[in-house]
Amino acid sequence: MARVTVEDCLDKVSNRFTLVILVAKRVRQFLNGDQPLVSANNKYVVNALREVAAGAVDTNLSKEDMALKLESILKRDNTSATSSKTVAKEDG
Repeated sequence: MARVTVEDCLDKVSNRFTLVILVAKRVRQFLNGDQPLVSANNKYVVNALREVAAGAVDTNLSKEDMALKLESILKRDNTSATSSKTVAKEDG
C-alpha cells in the first residue's frame, strides 16, 4: 500500500469518530512497546492507519470503550474551560 487514506480506513470502521479513537488507542499501544502488525516504517499514527486499512486490528470498539473515551474528553474540556474562567477572573 503506497499511501493510506481515511477513505481506506472508513471501509473498515463505521465512522470517523470511531476511527480516531481506534487509531489513538493503537498509537498508545505502540508507545507502550507493541510492535506494528503490518510492515511499515512510518510514524505511529500512519502505522496505526495502515493497520486499520489492512484489516489487521479489531475495529469493533465496545460501547464501554466509546463511553469511557467520550467521558474523558468531556472531563478534559470542562477542566480547561473552568481554568480559563479562573484566569479571566484573576485578570479582571
